[in-house]
Amino acid sequence: MGRMQANPTHTLQLARETLDIEAAALLQLKDRLDERFVTAVNMVLSVQGRVVVMGMGKSGHIGRKIAATLASTGTPAMFVHPGEASHGDLGMVKTVDVVMALSNSGESDELVAILPVLKRQGVPLIALTGGMNSSLARHADVVLDCSVSKEACPLNLAPTASTTAQLAMGDALAVALLDARGFKPEDFARSHPGGALGRKLLTHVADVMRQGDEVPQVPADAAFTTMMREMSHKGLGATAVTQPNGQVVGIFTDGDLRRLIEKGVDLRDLKAHQVMHPNPRTIRHDALAVEAAEMMELHRITSILVVNAEGVLCGAINSNDLMRAKVI
Repeated sequence: MGRMQANPTHTLQLARETLDIEAAALLQLKDRLDERFVTAVNMVLSVQGRVVVMGMGKSGHIGRKIAATLASTGTPAMFVHPGEASHGDLGMVKTVDVVMALSNSGESDELVAILPVLKRQGVPLIALTGGMNSSLARHADVVLDCSVSKEACPLNLAPTASTTAQLAMGDALAVALLDARGFKPEDFARSHPGGALGRKLLTHVADVMRQGDEVPQVPADAAFTTMMREMSHKGLGATAVTQPNGQVVGIFTDGDLRRLIEKGVDLRDLKAHQVMHPNPRTIRHDALAVEAAEMMELHRITSILVVNAEGVLCGAINSNDLMRAKVI
């Protein structure tokens, strides 16, 4: 039996029709937004507890994503499976919470079964449904209309456009809520410390810099050969030149050495202060590591000396350190 293959023309046509149907569903959703959406946002803002998201089947998958998006953007949220809720998990829902229930028909048996219990407990209920006259809609305090004129599925059976509408409505709620809460990039980073944004906004120079004996430094009157040994031993490609109290007065780099050699300068009797760059660029230890990366890029340098609040040398950092920390 031969392998089945899709007809390229028909496949692309069907894919484009699917996207057209779902795009049209979202535009219809946009046109139906009204004061009920604002009511739902204010309802979430006013509760002391969490948003408990519920949904069965495909709506449940969408519900899990909505709960995750809310939680990562400043609105405490969790997903509870309606079927499990009727077997004990409903005890996780408190009167200080608000329930957000998803069902395209509004008649999912497992969800409908727990609606009276929620009502008796006085838990506020937000419904995302296409069934505006459904059991879910009748029990809800506010109903957000997620109905679609047709599914993208050619059989008009598999939840496709309807789940896209639910997902988009959840995103709209999350965005409105994060704006109302004054949620900032720093807040997002704190909930995503392992992500790229988290690393950029939470990693400080002190977290990734070289320190202690790893930092190359010589006094201003150090012999040129002493400076070379320090640079070779520490492997930074540069060395700080410091006063006895640790104040940075200059820097000498591999590039400086190459330029002196090209000029034919006799290096044997030189001192560090004679060849250093005075008043070099430095960065505070409590600055963000991404600021060090930006400084390197702006000034086309590969390493920066790190100082404390008093201007005393306390570390050094180069582009390799930042790459290992995945800041760049």
